[in-house]
Amino acid sequence: MPVTRTRNPRSVTNENDENSNATARVTRAKSAASQTFDELSMPTKALQTKKTAVNANPAARKRAALGDVSNVTKVEAAETKKSIGRTNLVSKAAQPTGIQKKSTTTSRASLTKEANKKAEAPKRSGPGSIVANKRKNVITASNTVTKEETSVEGEPIRKKLHTLEVESKKIKSKVSQESHEFEEAAPSPPVLVAEPETRASTHPAVRALDDEDLDDPLMVAEYANDIFEYLRDLECNSLPNPQYISHQDDVEWKTRGILIDWLVEVHLRFQLLPETMFLAVNIIDRFLSEKVVQLDRLQLVGITAMFIASKYEEVLSPHIANFRHIADDGFTEAEILSAERFVLATLDYDLSYPNPMNFLRRISKADNYDIQSRTIGKYLMEISLLDHRLMAYRPSHIAAAAMYLSRLILDRGDWDEVLEHYAGYTEDEILPVVTLMIDYMARPVIHEAFFKKYASKRFLKASILTRQWSKKNAHLYGINDIDLALDEIS
Repeated sequence: MPVTRTRNPRSVTNENDENSNATARVTRAKSAASQTFDELSMPTKALQTKKTAVNANPAARKRAALGDVSNVTKVEAAETKKSIGRTNLVSKAAQPTGIQKKSTTTSRASLTKEANKKAEAPKRSGPGSIVANKRKNVITASNTVTKEETSVEGEPIRKKLHTLEVESKKIKSKVSQESHEFEEAAPSPPVLVAEPETRASTHPAVRALDDEDLDDPLMVAEYANDIFEYLRDLECNSLPNPQYISHQDDVEWKTRGILIDWLVEVHLRFQLLPETMFLAVNIIDRFLSEKVVQLDRLQLVGITAMFIASKYEEVLSPHIANFRHIADDGFTEAEILSAERFVLATLDYDLSYPNPMNFLRRISKADNYDIQSRTIGKYLMEISLLDHRLMAYRPSHIAAAAMYLSRLILDRGDWDEVLEHYAGYTEDEILPVVTLMIDYMARPVIHEAFFKKYASKRFLKASILTRQWSKKNAHLYGINDIDLALDEIS
C-alpha cells in the first residue's frame, strides 16, 4: 500500500476547511478589535502599583475622598471611593476588573475618535488641516475637548479658509524676510582663481603661465602657490647639521663622499626615481647629525636609508634581498630591518622632505620645459649630494642655482623676472651656490660613479659638457687655485 502522509494541521489550503471550524470563524475586524481590547484592557505595572498604594496607605484614601485630580473619569472616581470604603484590604488577584475595563474602554473610545478626526482631516483644504491640527490640544483620557478646538470646528468653512490663507501669507512673508536677512549677514565666498594673481607677480608673463593651467586639474593651479610656500617653510625643519662630522669619530667627509658615490651606482642599477636618491641622502645626513656611527656600520646606514627612501617614493620598491645582495651579503636581512627601525625612530618617523626635484620642475615651467636645461640642472643638483659644502643650503636654493647655471652654460638668456618669481631667488642670492658648483666641476674627478652616470648619452653627456665649461670660466668666479692641467677629460 502507498504510504499516506498526514497533512500539517497548521497549514490550511482550503477556505472551506478553515470556515468549517467554529472556533476559527473570526473576521479580521473582530480579531483586531478583540486584540486591541485585550491589549488595552491589560493593566500596566504603574496602575497596579498605584492601586496597591491606595489600599495600603490611609493617607491616600483621604486624598481620593477629597477629590484629588487624576487621570480616571468620574465613573472611575465613584467606584474607587466605593472600593476605598471597604474595611478589609483586597489583594491584587481578588480586585474586580470592572474599573480597569471601564477605564480602558473610555481610553479606547477617545482613541477611536482621535483616529476618526485624523481620517476626516484630509477632506479639508490643505492649509486648513495643518493649521487646525496645530491649534488642537492633546486629548485627555476622559475624552474632553478644549474650547478652542470646538470653536475652530464650529466655524464656517469659508471663514476658516479665509483666516487660514491670511495666516499662511504671514508665515510665508516672515520666512522670506528671515532668509533675506540671512543672505545679507552671510559673508561672500572668496574667489579662488583671482587669489594666485594677486599674490603672484604683476608681470603679464607670470599671469599667463598661471592661467594656462587652470583648466588642467592635474596641475592644481589654484593651490600651486600655497603648496610651494608650505614646502619652503618645511625646508628649515629637514636640514641636517652641516658640521655633524665634528662629533663623528670614524667618519670623515671623504668617507661620506665614497658612500654617496656608491649609492649613486646602486640607484642607477635599480633604476629608481631621482626623488629616492635625494631623500636617501637626506636620511643619512640627518641620522648622522644625531648618532655617532662606526666606520664598519656606515654602509649599513646607507643601504637602510636607500631601502626606506625607495619604499617612500617608489611605486614598486626593490626587495630587501636585493639590498642585501648589492652589499655583497655583508649584512643580513634581520640587520637591515633592525637598522630600519632604529633610523626611523631616530628621525621620529618624519620623512617630509621638500625634494629639490619639485622646485626644479617648478622653475622649468618658466623655462618652457626645455629638456636640455633641465637635464643639466639635474646633474648640477646632484652635486649637492656629494659636495658637503652645499649641505647648508636649502633644496629650493640648490634647484634655483642649478637652473641658473644650466641656462648660463647653454646660453639660454638672462635671469628675468618670470624665472625669479618661480625660483624665489634673485641672481645675487644664487651666485654663492653657483660658485661652489663651478669649483666642484673644475677640480679633478673624485666620484667616478657619479661622473660616469651623467657622461652617457641618456643624460646628454652633462658631466663632460659642464666640466669643460667650468674649466674655461672658473677664473671669472674667482677660482684660480686649481691646476686644470691635471684634470684631462677625454
